[in-house]
Amino acid sequence: MIGFVRTLCLVVFAAAAFAQQGTTPKGSAEEYPVHGQDGTTGIGAEYMVHSFSRGDAVYLAKDYLVVEVALFPAAEQPIEVNFADFALRVNGKKQTLQPVAASMVAASLTHPEWSNRPGVEAVAGAGNGQVIFGRPPVSRIPGNTDPNAQGPTIPQVPKENPGGIEPQPREKPEALVVDTALPDGAQKRAVSGFLYFAYAGRTASIKSLELVYRSAVLRLR
Repeated sequence: MIGFVRTLCLVVFAAAAFAQQGTTPKGSAEEYPVHGQDGTTGIGAEYMVHSFSRGDAVYLAKDYLVVEVALFPAAEQPIEVNFADFALRVNGKKQTLQPVAASMVAASLTHPEWSNRPGVEAVAGAGNGQVIFGRPPVSRIPGNTDPNAQGPTIPQVPKENPGGIEPQPREKPEALVVDTALPDGAQKRAVSGFLYFAYAGRTASIKSLELVYRSAVLRLR
């Protein structure tokens, strides 16, 4: 009996985790800045540049172009979501960018030293407009050239909360990037989430940007 209860709990927890995968889709594809159609499936999309978010937590993945995508299958016609069906075309080039697995993005955020550019350092509060970008590692001890050296921690007291320390983000970026990624597999109802495309160039040089999904082409920029 105990074994059955444990198994049931695991099934329930797994179902709950799956239900939380991705972002919350809007009411229809037309509610997104860019929308289109592939057969009977409606498509909505929004170009996020480098940001991904949930609630008030907004993070930046500076080595990726981020697109939020929503798919709206027709009633009684489930669809199979496959990352291989998506591509990003930059400046009309024939060669397109393919989505990168969210787990790879999470790994690059956890280990920014794998890249020549800094990853995510801190959260940007959507409510107060505060954005903190990543920056190259520097020594925390004066006179010490080791960037990994740890000096004494000095708590920062925010002006709006002088009585205590500002709370830390509730969810780490490497966890959020996976949780909010577009779910793959069979979908019977509307589904949405972020797609990540590795991009080393400057966003200012992007004159046109198109999201390709099967037979549909959505002009993001």
